[in-house]
Amino acid sequence: MPRYTLLTAALFSAFLVSCNKEPKSAEQTESTSNCITASIKEGLTFEKVTLKPIEKSLTLNGYVDYNQDKTIPFTSLVDGVVTNTYFSLGDYVKKGQLLAEIKSTDLNEFYDELKSTEAELKVAQRELQSVESMFKDGIASQKELIEAQEDVNVLKSKLNSAKNNLAVFNNADHSGVFKVVAPQAGYIVTKAIAAGMPIAGGEEPLFTIANLEDVWIMANVYATNMRHIEPNLEVKVATLAYPDEYFSGKVSKMSQVFDSEERVLKARIVLENKEMKLKPGMAADIIIQLKTDKGQALAVPNNAIVFDNNQNYVVVYKDECNYEIRKITPTSKNNLYTYISEGVEENETVVTTNELLLYEQLNNSL
Repeated sequence: MPRYTLLTAALFSAFLVSCNKEPKSAEQTESTSNCITASIKEGLTFEKVTLKPIEKSLTLNGYVDYNQDKTIPFTSLVDGVVTNTYFSLGDYVKKGQLLAEIKSTDLNEFYDELKSTEAELKVAQRELQSVESMFKDGIASQKELIEAQEDVNVLKSKLNSAKNNLAVFNNADHSGVFKVVAPQAGYIVTKAIAAGMPIAGGEEPLFTIANLEDVWIMANVYATNMRHIEPNLEVKVATLAYPDEYFSGKVSKMSQVFDSEERVLKARIVLENKEMKLKPGMAADIIIQLKTDKGQALAVPNNAIVFDNNQNYVVVYKDECNYEIRKITPTSKNNLYTYISEGVEENETVVTTNELLLYEQLNNSL
């Protein structure tokens, strides 16, 4: 056969092979020779595949709320005028940081009362000393001595009261200007104060500081789900903002009275929020795992699974230069895990964040 005929046949065969090559991985791809860069690896998370009890999920809706134990509203105790403010809504402030100045004539009255009481007390103490001396000499009666002692005691009590009133305004000066400082570190989450604004004591809070290092998740519990919820129950919290991430916590408190408007009980979950990902007002799903009598199976995190061409795949990770696609066979699933019969071995590691990026990279390298 002529050489050009053989060459043509070879090229045609190669073309047929390339046309028949599947665009996606088969049951198991060969490990990639392309190593993951450090920048890509920073965005990856992993989880080991382990045997877990087969559970079903119960999902409650809820929302992120401030930790009310670490939220402080500031309400002025005196009437006055705001002379200066040094913060904006959303600012982070440190404990003791100067936030505002309020000028109040009430403070001048407190100082006047303090000075007047101090002067009266000095006079009463001198009078007591005089009566004590006369009592020793037999000139004053015991009744006069008792009355002088009572006068001193009354004025001491009055002085303490005046000092306590001013102690509330421990940053006030004698000009009647009260310096408002942050009672705790946190974020300004409400603000209703501006320079030049008159204020009345005891009315609505002028601002609110919230420490967001931990937050409350308030879950709505309907009557049909009450039997599943109890204090210390472990839960997972999911948000739309972080669809591939679950926040772990426990039920800390369960209300005993139905909300009159929503007709639900409220369950409280306290979550650490060091990275400030959870914002009050966010909607949240609270996922509770309920045990079944179906035994155990290998469990793959749902956020590790790539669904492609009606098949389920995961990316199995060994090291930066050794990772591969595996097809898995699901048997059941809940909101957190898919239980499988084959495809991955126990204690193998799968990629749970940006797994689609590696999946596409592997497919494109075929």
